[in-house]
Amino acid sequence: MKTFYLAALFTGLFAACMQYEKKDTAPQANSDLYQLINTPGAEYDSSLAARLGADEYGMQQYVMAFLKRGPNRDQDSATAARLQQAHLQNIMRMAESGKLVLAGPFMDTGAVRGIYIFNVKTVEEARALTETDPAIQAGRLVMDLHPWYGSAVMPLINPLHKRLEKTSVAE
Repeated sequence: MKTFYLAALFTGLFAACMQYEKKDTAPQANSDLYQLINTPGAEYDSSLAARLGADEYGMQQYVMAFLKRGPNRDQDSATAARLQQAHLQNIMRMAESGKLVLAGPFMDTGAVRGIYIFNVKTVEEARALTETDPAIQAGRLVMDLHPWYGSAVMPLINPLHKRLEKTSVAE
């Protein structure tokens, strides 16, 4: 079983951001971390832009999904736990297929529980993907889908995340 799970991405990014926030060491323009990804003299790379499907601004269209509390949240704790595990496994499957480039929970207790960013062109394609989610099927979650315009670099997040993930939240 692959060790990468997209659900861990937001957990890892959130933890990293919180660590930077606590230590007040967020990457700055002159920091080692910033220099690692921002090579001096780096210029426009037409080959990379083409491979990522970037437009002239380095952007492309995605579909963002807001995962909201659904109408059916009265399952017993064992059923809820099984649905959550199946939900995480579905996230992993979509990420491994390349259709899901980012996912993660919000850290508060509001009605909006998390987000997905799908690497698809239409809301209809994203809707078909969300309908495979056991938590959606059970009514624990509902999706609110919106076309979104973001950096074409988004598909590179998952491979980079593999270098950071020590433990998966879905194991």
